Amino acid sequence: MLDPLVSVEHLSHLFKLSKKALIRAVDDVSFQIGRREIFGLVGESGSGKSTVARCIMNIYKPSSGKILYEGIDTCDPAQYRAHRAILEKERQIIFQDSTSSLNQRMKVADIIAEPMSIHRMKPPRGSLRAEAAFQLHYVGMDESYLDKYPPELSGGQRQRVAIARALSMEPKLLVADEPIASLDVSIQAQIINLFRHLREEHGFSILFIAHDLAMVEYLCDRVGVMYHGRLVELAPTDRLFQTPCHPYTKALLSAIPIPDPILERQRQHISFDNLHFDLSGAMREVAPGHFVLQGKEER
Repeated sequence: MLDPLVSVEHLSHLFKLSKKALIRAVDDVSFQIGRREIFGLVGESGSGKSTVARCIMNIYKPSSGKILYEGIDTCDPAQYRAHRAILEKERQIIFQDSTSSLNQRMKVADIIAEPMSIHRMKPPRGSLRAEAAFQLHYVGMDESYLDKYPPELSGGQRQRVAIARALSMEPKLLVADEPIASLDVSIQAQIINLFRHLREEHGFSILFIAHDLAMVEYLCDRVGVMYHGRLVELAPTDRLFQTPCHPYTKALLSAIPIPDPILERQRQHISFDNLHFDLSGAMREVAPGHFVLQGKEER
């Protein structure tokens, strides 16, 4: 990738539980996100996906490694301070739990306009309320919701408000940390189509973190698979789903349900035994753009 928007290089992050107990949540993870690309990150709960997202957004300070955003080393305190205004405007995150990510005592109009007020941005449409109404309409809600509070909204509506708030800054990078996990199926489809529209019309780059592999296959250009803090496979979406190489990826894909109940009963699920899985080794390119974690004995 010649000109990536984001480059994650050998990222590791440890959580300290006590003086002697440490958890390695992310271990030597490297990948890039291109301009106008939707990059998917999948894996089971506890695999380190959300920790990677929070490191990219400077919510967590990585234990080691580099994260470059348009050449800016965001892990370097001096570079971060020098470019803080740009980084806070051009990178936005959407969390899974819209209830806790929205101030329950603020009206929708104020929630959407708050980032513009903080950064003292001149609203393109004349006023903060007009801008909030525009962004709300863009995510499929009308002006009647501007004076409502988050507890008065459904889960899908709250998530749309969170997306509208992020869009108000016109970011170059949108980090979506399992944004559809708590929504019903019909609302999930609407949110996914909104993300595709954002990329096609505005050229956003999106880091999309999810459990739903069918949604990832539909939305993403490339996919990285994480297991116990390691990136075990990385490939273009069509290749990953058609020819998975790592045993964990094969097991993960075999768990995708098939709508036909007869075929679902007949197919064989792949059992993954983590007792015989070697997390050491390094990523090796097995095909153009397709990388797999392989141990020393496999190389």
